[in-house]
Amino acid sequence: MRWNMRMKAAEAGIWKSTELRRMLADAGLEISAGKMSGLWTGHPTSIRLDDLDVICFVLGCTPAELLICEPEAVAARRPTKKTAAQTGSPAAKKTTRRPPPGRSRSKPPA
Repeated sequence: MRWNMRMKAAEAGIWKSTELRRMLADAGLEISAGKMSGLWTGHPTSIRLDDLDVICFVLGCTPAELLICEPEAVAARRPTKKTAAQTGSPAAKKTTRRPPPGRSRSKPPA
């Protein structure tokens, strides 16, 4: 996900984080300077849904306009599946285990 609040603020004619912070306070959302910095720079650590609702109200947008999906980033994080033979692990070279000679396997219960 990519946080797009700064672009939406610019579209609304808001160019400074202090201006947006003041508008959010007028709408009933008091945000600390540190949290506002995280929201403004595009790297918020977390956001409450109630706060997101106020931000959307002030900017006149929807959460879908603030949170942009990036499926390519998800695909890049997905580990590739390798077989044990490709990784060169000892498990790949190990053969199936057999019971020792002279001992037969027990029969399954009836």
